[in-house]
Amino acid sequence: MASDELAKKLQSRLVASEETEPRPESEQSPARAPTHEPDNASGDLPSESELAAKLNRRLDINDGTSAPRMSRVFNPYTEFKEFSRKTIKDLEAMFKRYDTGRDGFIDLMELKLMMEKLGAPQTHLGLKNMIKEVDEDFDGKLSFREFLLIFRRAAAGELQEESGLMALARLSEINVSAEGVMGAKDFFEAKVQALSQSCKFEAEIREEKEERKRQEVEKKERQAAFKQLQSNFHS
Repeated sequence: MASDELAKKLQSRLVASEETEPRPESEQSPARAPTHEPDNASGDLPSESELAAKLNRRLDINDGTSAPRMSRVFNPYTEFKEFSRKTIKDLEAMFKRYDTGRDGFIDLMELKLMMEKLGAPQTHLGLKNMIKEVDEDFDGKLSFREFLLIFRRAAAGELQEESGLMALARLSEINVSAEGVMGAKDFFEAKVQALSQSCKFEAEIREEKEERKRQEVEKKERQAAFKQLQSNFHS
């Protein structure tokens, strides 16, 4: 028994001495090279492909083969001052009526349906040409701003008489004559008059504000009258 215990102690000391003894460099594990995270690992910097795409688009814009992206958020009342607020609202209602996808655009199929409803159906190529003529961002569909450009160009006499866009504008039944704009008998006899329309635009804004104030006053009067009836009833 004593000899067995002595053998175990000697074996444990031998193992301990081998662990503490320095190993030759050839037997040591190779040192790991320090790893460096890529500069854009955090996502703060764009990748090379993104930078290349942006550079190519900028070169295309400078060369005139591509147009800068237009912001989808705009104020039609300030950008299209030649139109009255009522005209813009009527055009917006028409745009939304044919925007069956409710995505804020009129695509080729929706334009096809519009022209059929207006009684001026177009060929597939004709529809594509209609969009192309006012498609400033080259996305193949009409935004509301591009839709308004049709009527701006029609009013300015910039559309060909037999074009699909002219047919759309004529058949839309958006007539400015009922609003007395520049005494025009017909919408397409009126030309762009941005400066002369600015005063009318401001007057319409004032009228809307006055109407809201009047409604607020009437609401308060009704509430006061109701409270008076309540007090008379409980007295």
